[in-house]
Amino acid sequence: MMKREEKDAIISGLKTDLENARAVFLTNLIGIGANDAVNLRKEVRESQGKIVVTRNTLFKRAVAGTVAEPMLADLKGPHALAFAFEDAAAVAKALKQAGKSFEAVELKGGVLNGELLSLAQVQQLADLPSRDEMLGTLLATFMAPVSAFARLTNSIKDECESQGVETPSALKVEAKSEETVTEEA
Repeated sequence: MMKREEKDAIISGLKTDLENARAVFLTNLIGIGANDAVNLRKEVRESQGKIVVTRNTLFKRAVAGTVAEPMLADLKGPHALAFAFEDAAAVAKALKQAGKSFEAVELKGGVLNGELLSLAQVQQLADLPSRDEMLGTLLATFMAPVSAFARLTNSIKDECESQGVETPSALKVEAKSEETVTEEA
């Protein structure tokens, strides 16, 4: 049996995590072996997250008066809270992947930026690309016009070299006739 001080320390730690987290997900780790649970915790930790498993009554005391209170109101059986301190999508994705590997592990709800999420919204969040993937896509989008311009200027330079001229204005450009274009197509 836990002493009062131990319970208070757990509740205090949970409250601190709730205040610092961008997102909180309700899940369970039932049916997952110790090694697999360690791997899942490591994945969540690499995404700047944390998984906490404790008694439901301690969870309920920690979330009393917060937006997460309705999510934890009717808990029965063992549960876990996953906190996402940076990339909420990456933590949700790690939990969803664990659910695919272990049928008993499932996402049950969540809170993102102070708003309660439905199960469907949590699933959509888990399907989003990670922050790094989104930043990479954004960078590629920004760089596309620049790289197209660089390819164009390089092709002009190559054409100048192949024709033996020094300036692009001296290039001889041959227009293709419609007959040539239709024959090539």
